Amino acid sequence: MSDSADNDQKPDLSDLKDRSVTTEHTAAIGDTTISYRAIAGTFVLHEEDQEKNKRKPGAEMFYIAYTRTDVANEHRPITFAFNGGPGSSSVWLHLGLLGPRRVMMGDVGNLLPPPYGIADNAHSLLDVTDLVFIDPVSTGYSRAVEGEKPDQFHDFKKDIESVGDFIRLYVTRNQRWASPKYLIGESYGTTRAAALSGHLQNEFGMFLNGIMLISSVLDFQTLLFTPNNDLPYVLFLPTYAATAWYHKRLSAELMADLPALLAEVTAFAETTYASALMQGAKLDAATENALAEQLAQYTGVSADFIRRSRLRINIHQFCKELLRDQSRTVGRLDSRFTGIDRDDSGSQPDHDPSMTAIWGPYTAAFNAYVRGELQFESDLNYEVLTQKVRPWNYDKFQNQFVDVAETLREAMSKNAHLRIFVANGYYDLATPFFATEYTVNHLGVDPTRRDNIVMSYFEAGHMMYVHEPSLAQLKTELVAFVTSK
Repeated sequence: MSDSADNDQKPDLSDLKDRSVTTEHTAAIGDTTISYRAIAGTFVLHEEDQEKNKRKPGAEMFYIAYTRTDVANEHRPITFAFNGGPGSSSVWLHLGLLGPRRVMMGDVGNLLPPPYGIADNAHSLLDVTDLVFIDPVSTGYSRAVEGEKPDQFHDFKKDIESVGDFIRLYVTRNQRWASPKYLIGESYGTTRAAALSGHLQNEFGMFLNGIMLISSVLDFQTLLFTPNNDLPYVLFLPTYAATAWYHKRLSAELMADLPALLAEVTAFAETTYASALMQGAKLDAATENALAEQLAQYTGVSADFIRRSRLRINIHQFCKELLRDQSRTVGRLDSRFTGIDRDDSGSQPDHDPSMTAIWGPYTAAFNAYVRGELQFESDLNYEVLTQKVRPWNYDKFQNQFVDVAETLREAMSKNAHLRIFVANGYYDLATPFFATEYTVNHLGVDPTRRDNIVMSYFEAGHMMYVHEPSLAQLKTELVAFVTSK
């Protein structure tokens, strides 16, 4: 047989099966020690083979599930968790917020050195809900099977379908249809969660009890600094002010009280500032100069810089400019963190110091934990946050901004019991809190459903759980959300 014939031969996947490892554990959560079962493994997801009119393996999706074993679980809540990216594994929510074990990394001003430790998570949500952490295809250990093109999964619609199929399979195989069901997503994971609210409901008849959105983005128009889109400049301004406050770049009067500052800046942003930007070239010079001075007072950067930016400061400029005189940058995910660049004169930071600070600890902790305590062995690289999924396909939203807010509104309209919890970090420059408020206020949810949405705020960043007081606050509020009827 020729080499070309060998190359054309399809791999034999007939023996490809789910695999998993089960271990038993205890953990101290709050004042209680609980017993739980951990399962680390893969589900084989099948695709339709149109040529042969049958289903074929398409991908192996990796997951880690925790089930409390010292209580009955048939009617116990179950929560499916994932992060965003696109291209992120679920390690952040897993080892930072929800799971029974948590990475020890410290926080701003007290970051610990490698190698990083892991300990019981006193703030885990496992005491009130079982947990399933999902790694979408090409993240974590999840992969397209041999012979399938991975990029078919690097797609908004396909991602929703594959994660949705995993959830359906898990619920069915583990007899959890009678359990209250929740989703929790972070960042792009909130985009996925909102889209899944409609997909699960419409495709499988799976009605959810609640969705927890950590650092939310449902409407990309609120975040993307594209030409002629003035919305982000308005919506980022309160977070610029919070960041300047944290780094003590404001006047003594404005430094007095953070909540008062944010209320003042938010009111200014949605009235005076938004109106000025809408005028474009019609804005007169005197008004422009006055606005530049006011913006300088609120943001801690110079009025001259703001004038040269035509009153429009994008996130990358701000992260570079705020502490330029100190040869420091501020973080995008968490603007409490600062970084050092090679060149102080550049227009944007070399890297995000907040991402840099957490990447190493979470990567080391997970790789030690999964092989050690969970006994799952794989020689694949665990893709914590990969660029291999790019370009991500948004064909569904051609010639428009990605927007899943309407999907969430529709799901809430159809399901009167669907509740939403939204966590916002004051120092989050990736998904600013005012942008989330804008999206929620424009959902168009019927007045009878508005009380189903809970907004919460934290003095931390995108991953607010790296800040210990915010982690404790978040645990308390998530418990109240999951246990309320």
